[in-house]
Amino acid sequence: MLKNIEYKSLILFSVILGLAPFLPEPHLFQKLTMLMAGTLHKPIDIFDLLFHSAPIILLLVKFITEKTAKSE
Repeated sequence: MLKNIEYKSLILFSVILGLAPFLPEPHLFQKLTMLMAGTLHKPIDIFDLLFHSAPIILLLVKFITEKTAKSE
């Protein structure tokens, strides 16, 4: 199923969701800062981190699976 998704779409979604909302600070950066500081405790914050990072994770998984499949 992941091979049917184009890289262009995943990159676009990664940028949009990774940087949304653009001001004052993107949620992804805010949640990663909270994770590093050890203050990421609320379930809504954990969900927000997963939601905003999901396209990036899918992009990485797609890239890694395609590279390992080509090397076999």
